[in-house]
Amino acid sequence: MVNEPILVLAATGGQGGAVTDALLGRGARLRALVRDPQRRNARELADKGVEVVAGSLSDRGSLAAAMKGMAGVFAFTTPFEAGLDAEVAQGRAILAAARDEGVPHLVFSSVAGADQHSGVPHFDSKARIEAELVSGEVPYTILGPTYFFDNALGGAERIRSGVLDLPMPPDRPLHQLARPDLGAFAAEVLLNPAPYVGRRIELASDAPTPAQMAAALSAALGREVRHEHVPLTAISNPDMHAMWTFLNGPGYSVDIPALHDAHPEIPWTDFADWAHGTFAGAR
Repeated sequence: MVNEPILVLAATGGQGGAVTDALLGRGARLRALVRDPQRRNARELADKGVEVVAGSLSDRGSLAAAMKGMAGVFAFTTPFEAGLDAEVAQGRAILAAARDEGVPHLVFSSVAGADQHSGVPHFDSKARIEAELVSGEVPYTILGPTYFFDNALGGAERIRSGVLDLPMPPDRPLHQLARPDLGAFAAEVLLNPAPYVGRRIELASDAPTPAQMAAALSAALGREVRHEHVPLTAISNPDMHAMWTFLNGPGYSVDIPALHDAHPEIPWTDFADWAHGTFAGAR
């Protein structure tokens, strides 16, 4: 069991926040890298005993300073603010800083399917980072989250009005992940690294079809929610079009029963429970 502090990058974001919560729940000592330590959510982390430091995912110097003396690092990159090349640059800055500081274990949150030559731009950018991580000197574990349950919240108003918009047939399963399950899994890997170093593990909590998702949302809201099959031609963003084309084609390939059997310590939230917890109060 790791005793030294663990660094979580982008600790106030969706993934970083889930990992931070899980580590705090297990009594770990934490350092959190955030853009602005004065923001409310950063101050809340400090109030919980987390050492909060300022930095940027693209600034090798601030990353190296934050990584100094850490037993492990949870790393995350994003293309959705400054683009794909900026994401790869983030990854390179993180890897260089980790190498400079001799980080003993770097857990990188990538995406499921990044190793499938999917043609999805934001999968391929993470694949480039993965390749440099695997060929480098820093001990690593790669996690591959599938589609997050929380992605449905982008259409929350439509759901509350009775429509679940998804560009998939009603009967095709979609591998999905609860953020707290990612947090719990990453915490386990960071606190007990030996079984995980050098591995790439894809994560999914459940694989409901759009029809099953609509039924679960209907039960949570207490009124009908129907699935609307959005045509792929209606998706104008090239990255999102490529992603949904992939998910309608080869798709994710997580062996969910094997994953869950191998890791009974993770809660593994199903979609119906997530829907109830998220939407039941909106009746």
